[in-house]
Amino acid sequence: MSDWRFCPRCAARLVAGDEGGRRRQVCEAGCGFVHWDNPAPVLAALVEYEGRILLARNRAWAPGAFGLITGFLERDEDPAAGVAREVREELGLSSGAATLIGVYPFARRHEVLIAYHLPAHGEIRLNEELAEFRLIAREKLKPWDFGTGLAVRDWLASPLR
Repeated sequence: MSDWRFCPRCAARLVAGDEGGRRRQVCEAGCGFVHWDNPAPVLAALVEYEGRILLARNRAWAPGAFGLITGFLERDEDPAAGVAREVREELGLSSGAATLIGVYPFARRHEVLIAYHLPAHGEIRLNEELAEFRLIAREKLKPWDFGTGLAVRDWLASPLR
């Protein structure tokens, strides 16, 4: 359960209660508020650039740690449009049509990942979030066993790529 202590509607204390088949935080005063604590939707882009796959390192990550381009889905945003927005914001690239790879739970960060493959073009201009990037030949790309690595695994195994 989350660490919320008070109801955002009426300021009463939140207590554990059964709601929707699970233990959740509910308003003690009975105003009807339930803290559902749903995971955040995150978009992931497997970016294909000049025939290679672009992996990037976030400034907060350890040197040598690279991954897909990711970002949060905005309210009322189509996921395919959102992943193209993330590629534009983080890399300065325009992208072609986004193809869904899959949807993956990422419990460690309380997120659900929606992963797409996107061909991209233009001049790479990293935004302030990213420290560096690498371009990897498809045949040298290796998936990792968590988070966006599962999307890399599925994309590599797909006969459609």
